[in-house]
Amino acid sequence: VQLQASGGGLVQAGGSLRLSCAASGRTFSSYAMGWFRQAPGKEREFVATMSVSDDITYYADSVKGRFTISRDNAKNTMYLQMNGLKPEDTAVYSCAARRLGVASRLESSYDYWGQGTQVTVSS
Repeated sequence: VQLQASGGGLVQAGGSLRLSCAASGRTFSSYAMGWFRQAPGKEREFVATMSVSDDITYYADSVKGRFTISRDNAKNTMYLQMNGLKPEDTAVYSCAARRLGVASRLESSYDYWGQGTQVTVSS
């Protein structure tokens, strides 16, 4: 499967953005999905993940209550709604897919990765 992330940009602190991750292929609905981010000079970190059945989601503590992960299997697309953005949310955000349909926080458990989209939050 190929993944294409989009929707990044420059936003002021307190603002919102919605990232999208479009997937190719007909098996999107069978994959667990995740969002990760990498800030300058830092390692990539987990942001959010969703199981195949949508009933299980996990979030990093730093984004819980502000970010919402969702998916539209009919459109082969996953989303990350980001509200209340903070300067520390500035990073390149990447989406990933996991053949095993269970939500996971582990970067190493994902099989497919899309290119990142830059999110910059100004103070």
